[in-house]
Amino acid sequence: MSVREASGIAFDVAFPVVIVGGGAAGLIAALAAREAGAEVLVLERDAVPSGSTALSAGLIPAAGTRWQLEAGIEDSPALAASDIQAKAGNLADPDLTHLVTHSVGPALEWLADRHGLAFSVIDNFRYPGHSAYRMHGLPTRSGAELMDALREAALAAGVELLCEARATALLADGARIAGVGIERPDGSAERIGCGALVLACNGYGGNPELVREHIPQLADALYFGHPGNQGDAIQWGAALGAATRHLSGHQGHGSVAHPHGILITWATITEGGFQVNAQGRRFSDETHGYSEQAATVLQQPGGLAWTIFDGRIAAIARQFEDFRQAEAQGAILTADDAPGLARRLGLPEDALTATIEEVEAMKRDAATDGFGRSFAGTPQLVPPFHAVKVTGALFHTQGGLVVDGNARVLRPDGTALPNLYAAGGAACGVSGPHASGYLSGNGLLTAVALGRIAGQAAAAAS
Repeated sequence: MSVREASGIAFDVAFPVVIVGGGAAGLIAALAAREAGAEVLVLERDAVPSGSTALSAGLIPAAGTRWQLEAGIEDSPALAASDIQAKAGNLADPDLTHLVTHSVGPALEWLADRHGLAFSVIDNFRYPGHSAYRMHGLPTRSGAELMDALREAALAAGVELLCEARATALLADGARIAGVGIERPDGSAERIGCGALVLACNGYGGNPELVREHIPQLADALYFGHPGNQGDAIQWGAALGAATRHLSGHQGHGSVAHPHGILITWATITEGGFQVNAQGRRFSDETHGYSEQAATVLQQPGGLAWTIFDGRIAAIARQFEDFRQAEAQGAILTADDAPGLARRLGLPEDALTATIEEVEAMKRDAATDGFGRSFAGTPQLVPPFHAVKVTGALFHTQGGLVVDGNARVLRPDGTALPNLYAAGGAACGVSGPHASGYLSGNGLLTAVALGRIAGQAAAAAS
């Protein structure tokens, strides 16, 4: 990745707005820029846009939406911002937190009304840290479905989408971006001019060297994000003198089916399930959050754990396409009783039976365990029992380029680079510097909110 002098370069073609990255943030930025009247080119390194969004459940936290109102859910952007700060230990930038929590609801309603995305709110379970039911998703609760819908909307809106085009260099006149150099799979190169550039190429989760530098505890973890997330945005930003923040921030996940590599919804925990290790014993307060649970699971023998739940929880989980795939591939195991489950899992029978009995007793007594998990109000598990073997994984990074209220990339002194914008994982998010600061949905929160803001601002500047 490099930044080169643009003087004397002849561009093959030019667009008022160019966007690097065709994930959720990039496509939403493109839709917003097109609506503002700009001609837009999205550069996507893959044959079909997908990004880390396609690997997720595609759920977006938004407060004060019409879907919540229709469901009788009381919520507000201010409450959402408070939840974000509580999870992040008050380390998230307050202005950015206010911006995205107040912008994301209108952005979802715009996507629904203008582009036909059929959002609804999940109202049968709540992710840890959220004070209200505010996760919105499309019918299959699948990130792949979200990406398909955004791609079709972008094409219908007249967005130019150039796939298998890897951005390799920014071409600049001083601090102003004049264009982008790209390479094709056959080795050919092109130079594309722009009036404004939006970086929507996510973070650096796919770059082992940067992960080892900034997130050493997950250096050897399974990476469950898009391999194209190589840190291009922060490397380009560094060359341009841009500010970065919270580069150690990230989203992990302590529940990826092993060896199947399928995300297992955290509803398996929040609805009353728990995790055990190879000794058949619990090892943590699982309800702290799935992000910080990634490192905790990886500390167990073999970096593995088993999530234990029941049929009621499985029925809730089946609203997610990922869980249905896990069942279809045989990742979900079932037994009529605790000893039978232990035999199926290859765990010590006495230990697993005792663990299940201990958990259910704490639920009956509304007790708090030695890890700090309160079981008050937690539903009992009812046989037959279900289980899935899981490992911890790194999903995406949360630190990145510092942006202002118009998604403009800033220098350390607070001044903005002339025509450079960032959204989604390329921009610093609202999770702070630690895995424990990640509140479920923070990634798509900034992808949607900042994506729309960046597209509007880039169109106005071009």
